[in-house]
Amino acid sequence: MTVLVTGGVGFIGSHLSEALLQEGRDVIAIDTLDPYYDVSLKKQNERLCQQAGPGEFNFIQGSINDSDLVGDVIANNDIEVVYHQAAKAGVRPSVEQPVAYEQNNVMGILTLLEAAEKYGVNRLIHASSSSVYGIPEYLPYDEEHPNNPKSPYGVTKLASEHYCNVYDQLHDISTVNLRYFTVYGPRMRPNMAISNFVSRCLNNQPPIIYGDGKQTRDFTYIDDIVEANLALLNSDAGDGETMNVGSSDNISIRQLAEYVVEETGVDVEIEHKKEKDADSRHTHADISKANDLIDYEPSYDIREGVNEFINWYKQNREWYEPLILNT
Repeated sequence: MTVLVTGGVGFIGSHLSEALLQEGRDVIAIDTLDPYYDVSLKKQNERLCQQAGPGEFNFIQGSINDSDLVGDVIANNDIEVVYHQAAKAGVRPSVEQPVAYEQNNVMGILTLLEAAEKYGVNRLIHASSSSVYGIPEYLPYDEEHPNNPKSPYGVTKLASEHYCNVYDQLHDISTVNLRYFTVYGPRMRPNMAISNFVSRCLNNQPPIIYGDGKQTRDFTYIDDIVEANLALLNSDAGDGETMNVGSSDNISIRQLAEYVVEETGVDVEIEHKKEKDADSRHTHADISKANDLIDYEPSYDIREGVNEFINWYKQNREWYEPLILNT
């Protein structure tokens, strides 16, 4: 089986590509190499995917908005399953660039769905986001919680979900929406809170928290996200469904910073700066639906995940740390 992974050399996409390749699946990855962050990280991801085998990995630099490219890739490679991980990421930047986010995220998935329907793709798994929920009316969020996104990014992910649902209902293609909750782990984007906290602590600098630190997040380790996706490769259990994929391990940003300080063993005082208001102050996933449908059960709590990331960071510090320092 040949699988198409859009955004296939990004953070989540590259980990998913590696896992598929290690299972013996052939993978075609499409990625724009968008310079939202240093593209050398994506080039490193590509190299790792090339070495992951035994499946064959092919990388194509291009946009999912290119209908000719997407159509040719799907038609000429008998693609049965598409993992759609490509998107213009980031809540705060979307406030400044709403049109670009609409063009990339919403038009992108429409182009992909059109090609998938035309050329007989069986299943498309769409990477959505907890940002669709907005300010919580109750926690944890279940999938019945009202959707009231607070950022253009969240709006684009919700619109993309709706298009997936419509194509699932109108055409002979099954779609699944996975709502990710704050994914972290090795090779994560260098502008994420955990990577910044670790970098500063390992350089004997205090972690900086924007706001009072009482904001809470459901941090989800990358391996758990990959497992949820793999569970859908040959199973119809999630077809036509939308489900949360989180850790259900909800902690405050202050706690997270304290964990990093403790695990790195440095003697620094956490600093606070003015909050950057662009997303909900609290997220927390109810994962019971994913557990019921695909037996999803996260393997990492936040402390275990932070330890894994710190160890990886130390082993890869020479090339990874400069990416953080330059953001």
